[in-house]
Amino acid sequence: MLRTVFRTVLLIIIVVAIAAFFIGYRRADRGRPEPDATGTSGRAIDIDAARDAGAAIGEQVAAGADRAQRLAASAALTAKIKSKMALDDAIEAARIDVDTTDGVVTLTGTVRSHAERERALRLARETDA
Repeated sequence: MLRTVFRTVLLIIIVVAIAAFFIGYRRADRGRPEPDATGTSGRAIDIDAARDAGAAIGEQVAAGADRAQRLAASAALTAKIKSKMALDDAIEAARIDVDTTDGVVTLTGTVRSHAERERALRLARETDA
């Protein structure tokens, strides 16, 4: 529960930061003539190129945040399933690997019986993402 709240708050902060960046980017150009900008080397700065670079960086940050959120969700789901298996006396959890990628869970390993296999599968299927 705490992880879900933390993930949600983190996601909201990232989305708000990205939105603030783009709103500030759009409001900066309201039809006013732009003054000539000069860098420390004495050369003029290409403002359009700087804006394009900033927009590209913003897109990369958003894509990275999305990947990080998906990885965190996969890790949380893996941990939930592994915890359930560790607490279940019918399953030898140390012999079963749990991998999660984009919500798809894969169980690998060896089990002592068909009943243990079925119990492990049921625990994985019953776990909410």
